[in-house]
Amino acid sequence: MKKVMVGMSGGVDSSVAAMLLRDKGYEVMGVTLKLFSDEDISEAKKEGKTCCALSDVEDAKSVARRLGFEHLVFNFREVFREHVMQQFADSYLSGRTPNPCIECNRHVKFDKMLRRAMELEYDYIATGHYAVNEYDESRGRWLLKRPKDRSKDQTYVLYALTQEQLSHTLFPLGGLEKSQVREIAESAGLVNSNKPDSQDICFVPDGDYASFIQRFTGCDMPCGSFVDMDGKVLGEHKGIINYTIGQRKGLGIALGHPAYVVRKDMDANTVTLGLESDLYTKSLIADDFNLISVEKLDEPMRVTAKTRYSQREQPATVTYLGNGEYMVEFDEPQRAVTSGQAVVLYDGDIVVGGGTIK
Repeated sequence: MKKVMVGMSGGVDSSVAAMLLRDKGYEVMGVTLKLFSDEDISEAKKEGKTCCALSDVEDAKSVARRLGFEHLVFNFREVFREHVMQQFADSYLSGRTPNPCIECNRHVKFDKMLRRAMELEYDYIATGHYAVNEYDESRGRWLLKRPKDRSKDQTYVLYALTQEQLSHTLFPLGGLEKSQVREIAESAGLVNSNKPDSQDICFVPDGDYASFIQRFTGCDMPCGSFVDMDGKVLGEHKGIINYTIGQRKGLGIALGHPAYVVRKDMDANTVTLGLESDLYTKSLIADDFNLISVEKLDEPMRVTAKTRYSQREQPATVTYLGNGEYMVEFDEPQRAVTSGQAVVLYDGDIVVGGGTIK
C-alpha cells in the first residue's frame, strides 16, 4: 500500500483531497503546518481571521478522526520565517512586490514537507491545490497542467515545482469542480464543508502590508516625494512601501486628473505618478526561472503568459537571453507589470515554466 502525507490546512479542499486518497486505497496521514506565532503577525490573527489558527488545526484533526487516519502538526516556523516572511519584507524594502504563496510552495510545502515525508518513508505528499500533474512518456518529463475548474486554477503559484517534487506529489482535486468538492464534503459529514476559502496572505490577514513590514523589520518608512514622469515634485508620500504599481486610490494627492503609481525608486525614495497609459508595456525580463515542460529553451517559443494570479493568459513569445534571464514579449501591451511578481508561461493547458519579473 502506497503511503501519502496530506497537507491539511483545516479547509474543505485539503480535507476532501485526503478523503479521496483514502478511498483510493492509500495509507493517509494528515499534517497541519505551524508556520508562525501570534507575535509574528498582526492583531487580526487573534480574532481568527487567518489560516493556521487553533480552530483550523482542530478542523483538520476532526476530519482526520472522522475519516480514520492519523493527524500530526509540524512546526515549520523557522523555515517559513526565513524563506517566506523575511523574503516578503526584503522584497518590499527593495521596491519589489512579492508573491509569498509561491515562496511558501517552493520552500515549505513542496520542499520541507516533502523531505519530512521522505524521511518518514512516505511515497507521496498531497495538497488541496487545483492543478494536475502527470508524466509524459514522449517528453520524459513530469507536466503541470491546469485543472478542470479554471476558476480555481492554482498553477500560477506552483510553477516553481521541480521534476523531483512533481514526481512525489498528488493533486486529487485536479479533475473536480469546486462545487463538487463541497458536495463531497457535505455528503461525508465533514465539519468544514461550508467553510469559506481563505483570501488574504496568511500572515497579513488584515492586508496592511506596510504595518507588518515595519513591525517585522523594526524599520520606519520615511516620507518622500511624489514626482511626475519628468521628475517634477508633486507632493509628499507617506512611505514608499505603502504603494504598489498601478495603484490609483488612497494616494492622498489631488492632481485634477486620475493618477497612477508608475514607478518606485527606493534609492531616491520617490514614487512616480503618471497616466494610466504610462502603465503599459509590451515586454519584460525575468530571472530565477524554472522550466517544467521542457528542459531548456534553445529558441524563441510561442506561449501564453500571465503576470498576476487572476489575469487571463496573454499571447506572447519567450526568448532565453542567457545568464538565467528570459525575455517575454507580449503581442499586446500589458498593464502594471510589476517587479517581484511572477510571470508564468503556458502552452495550452500545460505550464511551460515561470520566473520572477525583474
